[in-house]
Amino acid sequence: MSRKNLLLIAGVFGIILIAYFLFKRDGNSDAATILADVKQGDFRVEIETTGELEAKNSVKILGPHQLRNFQIWEVTIQNIISEGTVVKKGDWVATLDRSDFQTKFTAKQIELDKASSKFNQTQLDTALQLRQSRDELINLKYAVEETGIVLEQSKFEPPATIKQAEINMDKAKRAYQQAVENYKIKKNQNIEKMREVNAELRKVQSEFDGMNKVLEAFNIMAPEDGMVIYHKHWDGKPIKAGSRIQMWDPTVATLPDLTTMMSKTYVNEVDVRKVQKGQVVDVGLDAYPDKKLSGTVTSVANVGEQRPNSDAKVFEVMVEIKGNDPTLRPSMTTSNKIVASVVEGALFVPLESLHTQADSITYVFKKNGLNTIKQEVVVGETNANDAVITSGLSLTDRVYLSIPAGMADAKVDLLPELNGKRNKKKDEGKLAAN
Repeated sequence: MSRKNLLLIAGVFGIILIAYFLFKRDGNSDAATILADVKQGDFRVEIETTGELEAKNSVKILGPHQLRNFQIWEVTIQNIISEGTVVKKGDWVATLDRSDFQTKFTAKQIELDKASSKFNQTQLDTALQLRQSRDELINLKYAVEETGIVLEQSKFEPPATIKQAEINMDKAKRAYQQAVENYKIKKNQNIEKMREVNAELRKVQSEFDGMNKVLEAFNIMAPEDGMVIYHKHWDGKPIKAGSRIQMWDPTVATLPDLTTMMSKTYVNEVDVRKVQKGQVVDVGLDAYPDKKLSGTVTSVANVGEQRPNSDAKVFEVMVEIKGNDPTLRPSMTTSNKIVASVVEGALFVPLESLHTQADSITYVFKKNGLNTIKQEVVVGETNANDAVITSGLSLTDRVYLSIPAGMADAKVDLLPELNGKRNKKKDEGKLAAN
């Protein structure tokens, strides 16, 4: 083979090797750097939250709220039926601990015995006193009659004897009259004594009868037919055996109306301004991943609250589920997507492609042929994954999801339409400094 042919073959082989290494390097670069297309379509601004199902309407199963009348402010649940049990009206639901109330009940029973004994004793005393007074009246009446007989027999006696007999008769009449008046007063006194002890007895008896009825209420029965769902404390934890219920809210459980269900969820204070009554909500169930439901925001809390184990403030949002699904049960976990707004025909890119400079310039790394441009963009609405681009990109562009090698310190290609806004900020900054 001639020298010329050898050189030609060597040259072709060298070109092939160079091309191989070039393509291999580009392939490795593309593998390490991910590009994303600018997409166009209806952009949904969604707020994703986790919620819990509960019935819109329910009947409360209450403990004996009358315990407040006996200075008992909370009571322990001794035993309770399993959650989810279907009960009939009048069926047993729970039993409350009677120990605190039993002590007061026993004390009231002793008080009733004392009041009854006092009533009987007063009744006997007054009867005896009045009987003695009546006997005294009879004796005094006899004394008047006796003095009258003596006076009648002394009409032939000396005047002094007659005068003494008249005096004795006047004394007897006066004593009798005073005894009659005293009897009336004593009778009225005894009537008032009896009225007082009788009122005290009736008061204690009424309290005892009321406590007796309350004692029966420690066995809590279902007021209606339905499925038992445990009531939740303020911290979201359900009531169970051993829990204590307060008398200002003695709810032990509820019987929910399963025809209309709600999803109670919480939205953070950053996103709550986007949520409004009437917005559509896409609802999913953790128990049935394939089931998709639709709902509507019915209320948004005006005041935030702090959830357990969290420092952030959240706002309660209630979502009413459309339709009647028999598979829905209270306390099921829901995944909610609240559709805050929809931007039609929007250009959008992944959030990972956005970067900021000096907290005022937002930019992306845009692929431009074999080159890369650090392009300023104007960002519109955002959701959990993407952001709307209102200026700076077109539908045919592609952007990097990470910073390309050697481009971190590249100059940003600024948008001309924002120069006026930037110049205005600079002028305002100078005026503020002066």
